[in-house]
Amino acid sequence: MVFVNAGEDKGKTGKVLSVDKKNMRAIVEGVNMISKHTKPNAKYPQGGIIKQEASIHISNLQVVDPVKGGPTKIGRKKNDKGELVRYAKKSGEEIK
Repeated sequence: MVFVNAGEDKGKTGKVLSVDKKNMRAIVEGVNMISKHTKPNAKYPQGGIIKQEASIHISNLQVVDPVKGGPTKIGRKKNDKGELVRYAKKSGEEIK
């Protein structure tokens, strides 16, 4: 889950559907919706205008704290097993 901190959809939260590491962009569920005009095909027999998510730059996103629910910064530390894990700086909770 991420929080959008800039742009037209500022303040919304959503689940990350995919990430493009090369271009540093992510597609977030329900954020940055666009209207796409499609011809009739097997998937859309009627064709027409379809609403879908467009990518958003990852600098405009923040991870949502699993405990407190708001946006948080991310830190890295070693856990009990000695593995390096990410954690939320607001609550100290480990992020999976």
